[in-house]
Amino acid sequence: MTLRNSYNKIARVGRFSLDRINVSVLFAFVYLFLLTSCENDIAKIKSLAATEDLPAVTAEGVERLESDSTVIRYKMQTPELIMHSNEKDPYFEFPKGVKIEKYDAKMNIVSSITAQYAKNFTSDDRMEAKNNVVAVNLQGDTLKTEYLVYDTRKQKIYSDQFVKIIRKDQIITGVGFESNQDFTSYHIKNPTGHVYVDVGK
Repeated sequence: MTLRNSYNKIARVGRFSLDRINVSVLFAFVYLFLLTSCENDIAKIKSLAATEDLPAVTAEGVERLESDSTVIRYKMQTPELIMHSNEKDPYFEFPKGVKIEKYDAKMNIVSSITAQYAKNFTSDDRMEAKNNVVAVNLQGDTLKTEYLVYDTRKQKIYSDQFVKIIRKDQIITGVGFESNQDFTSYHIKNPTGHVYVDVGK
């Protein structure tokens, strides 16, 4: 999933912190002006960019749709989105949770991920989801864990922590997990339990 481009395709936003946006935009223009003025001022520019008390951009009630050839492929929803552009490694923060759905050409949900907290690092297209992370695929297989990484560039999902996969006829647990981005082909690196469920009950 392509979460880069600084979320400039946000479809609907409930409310922005306009005062914070104005300050951030102003700083961005000043930064660009200084950058093109003189090479000898690079040290000064770096010191300005390293200022830790710069404001972040905050948005509430965000829903973002991403399409490919006019076909919607992804939908992202979050109660609150914070853009930390002043960090060394800029990222988007979802402090109140996030829900991401992937669709096929007929708008059927192929897979989904929800979490109570997440960060998306724009430099390498990587999202880290934490706290009650749940991923579901088209077959209904459900993954539960407390930590999950969604690496768009490598097109895979993985975790180094305890995971539980609930299927229609079995429950698999273990430590360490890796999957393709659709969560249709996956494996647990260190299985710790495997329980078959009687579907007839």
